[in-house]
Amino acid sequence: MNKKEEILSLLESNAKLSAAELAVMVGRPAAEVEKTIADLESNKTILGYNAVINWEKTTSAPVTALIEVRVTPQRGQGFDHIAQRIYRHDQVKSCYLMSGGFDLMVIIEDKSLKDVAMFVSDKIAPLDSVLSTQTHFILKKYKMNGTEFHSKDEDNREAVVL
Repeated sequence: MNKKEEILSLLESNAKLSAAELAVMVGRPAAEVEKTIADLESNKTILGYNAVINWEKTTSAPVTALIEVRVTPQRGQGFDHIAQRIYRHDQVKSCYLMSGGFDLMVIIEDKSLKDVAMFVSDKIAPLDSVLSTQTHFILKKYKMNGTEFHSKDEDNREAVVL
């Protein structure tokens, strides 16, 4: 792995690392690491920095769903045009072209099951190229983007004998 890829991997696992911390980890001067990061941002290799939130610990946990979408690719545009029509909606968190039994996997978040159902029926299903959809609801997140949500806590209580 080259130094750029090493920096990218470290940032992907922890975007809060400073250039000075990264410099120590990759064995390069901080100024060089800062320039590398600036170059990676300007050429759109680094597209953004995100926090992984455990919404279950808040009062406004959204409903997350994975939607399998089968589509007919459009002449001259393939899957890109229909994918763009889907992913431009705010509810869509991710959209992937897939191999296998369906073409697009769309991950959405909304306020309720009903809102997710309405999004699928009003925004995705009516599109000309869409042949079918299948929706799966996320019941519990264990790990996302390399971050564990529910680590097993040790029981540090003292044993009491009666």
